[in-house]
Amino acid sequence: MTEVITRLAYVSMENTNLKQNSTQDGTSESLSDEQLQALDLLKSGENVFLTGGAGSGKSYVIRELTKDLNPKEMPVLASTGAAAVLLGGRTFHSFFGIGIMEGGAEATMLRVSEDQRVLKRLSIVEGCIIDEISMISGEALNVAEFLAQKARGSTLPWGGMRIIAVGDFGQLPPVTLSNQKRDWCFLSASWQKTQFQICRLRHNQRVQDSEFLDVLAEIRDGKMSQKVIRFLNAHTKPHDENHPGTRLFPRRDLSEKYNQKKLDEIQNEEKIFDSIYFGDEKFVQSLKKSSPVPEQLKLKIGCRVIFLKNDAQKRWVNGTRGTLVEIEKENLVVKKDHGREVTVEKMMFSLLDAEGNARASLIQYPLTLAYATTIHKSQGATLDELWCDLSSLWEPGQAYVALSRLRDPRGLNIVRWNPRSFIVDKLVQDFYMKLDSE
Repeated sequence: MTEVITRLAYVSMENTNLKQNSTQDGTSESLSDEQLQALDLLKSGENVFLTGGAGSGKSYVIRELTKDLNPKEMPVLASTGAAAVLLGGRTFHSFFGIGIMEGGAEATMLRVSEDQRVLKRLSIVEGCIIDEISMISGEALNVAEFLAQKARGSTLPWGGMRIIAVGDFGQLPPVTLSNQKRDWCFLSASWQKTQFQICRLRHNQRVQDSEFLDVLAEIRDGKMSQKVIRFLNAHTKPHDENHPGTRLFPRRDLSEKYNQKKLDEIQNEEKIFDSIYFGDEKFVQSLKKSSPVPEQLKLKIGCRVIFLKNDAQKRWVNGTRGTLVEIEKENLVVKKDHGREVTVEKMMFSLLDAEGNARASLIQYPLTLAYATTIHKSQGATLDELWCDLSSLWEPGQAYVALSRLRDPRGLNIVRWNPRSFIVDKLVQDFYMKLDSE
């Protein structure tokens, strides 16, 4: 395999002193010793790849880092439009001006090389933080680095821009055509030249059960051992329609259908809240396509909901779940799971252009139905109970992402499973084995 690392700076989990477990109700959690070391490295000025398995606290470390950063100088770039809307940030592709790379890499580089707005933007930033780096292709990374060099008039990697990449290649991969090899960015020329210092979080902040941790580790590594088989079989059971756990589906249409089905079962009156859009029409249409916020939010008293966005007052975070208990004139009242009732006001969600300016926005309650979601959208979430069908998955990391949402294995319910759904790309295995050997 292509040489992937030239410098290595591990953050070890050994003797990690956890000060406080992660929470889901908006309560601020403290950084562990391991995370504090990671934060120090991220503040060092070096190019850093922050990685670690599901639940290791990568996002929390980045949130702590960005508290002291100017987003105009060090923007956070999302890998998808939906993530950008929730982050209040920009996508990697829009920031570097590459869009969908129509016509291929060379045509994109030629086209964007003439765009003075893009070149100016890349010339004045200190660097950028690329979130969910596993979903960025190697081709896109190479093009972005070329454009950064062009903009800054420098042959240094990224023209001297500082790059912080965040993510786990053991989870969801870049979008790849069915007849093509997966274009992992850690195999790209630009990844090699960036000379990342590696910061690997090893302690799982979400899970405390040691057997479950072992099973997750083996699934992430593609090991279908007898321990894993026994674990999966022990949690396989007929689907209980009345069980309150969240359902994870591989496809969005299945998730939406199940949410509507459960809402229809509630006898209370359905209330419909239309999202209010404003801004440039072209961007409004793009916002409608990319936003995780529905154009119409349909709710009933007693329905299960999940929050989509962190609250500035820290009453909830993205992923907090609860039950709608009251619909007031202007606000909703939600009883959080394992928490208190909170009054929920409408919030603004914006789509930013490449310069970081809001070009389209919507106003809506930061909620959606919580009966079901997709495995893809669940990445980063924490669940207490879930039901999932693991019989026909097709992407590397899908099964691992689904199972690793849980705090405790007692909340796991598997309808069906098939060994063929537990897919791991050997290139990813080799990549992390190399990290461990250096």
